[in-house]
Amino acid sequence: MTDAQYQNEILEAIEAANVALKALHNAESDLKSAGGWGIFDILGGGMITSMIKHSNMNSAQKHMNEARYALQRFSKELRDVDEDLDFQFDSMDFMGFADVFFDNGIIDFMVQSKIEDAKKQVRRAIRRVEEIKDQLSRM
Repeated sequence: MTDAQYQNEILEAIEAANVALKALHNAESDLKSAGGWGIFDILGGGMITSMIKHSNMNSAQKHMNEARYALQRFSKELRDVDEDLDFQFDSMDFMGFADVFFDNGIIDFMVQSKIEDAKKQVRRAIRRVEEIKDQLSRM
């Protein structure tokens, strides 16, 4: 592979990282909002509060699915670049995170716990993608 081809592969990996990060940040924002509404719901928010919470959860689910596919592409692009550098990223580590919610009939506390777990997974994915993107940018 020529230097120009290698640089192009690096740019493609960085672009894939940016797409993944955008979806992850969108999911994180939706999860924060759902978590806030979830707490209000636990404290007795009522039907409208539940509807708003679930709307945010649906939006987070959509962004998490987008992130799942973006992370798969990012992982593929990293394989094109990797020359024994510290780029190990297994999109499978984060594949299950898009399926964290919807077990119908779950009480509010359990839903809130799932929201918090999803937020942790999204934050962990964001940190790892940003670390690898920084490494790529320095190349």
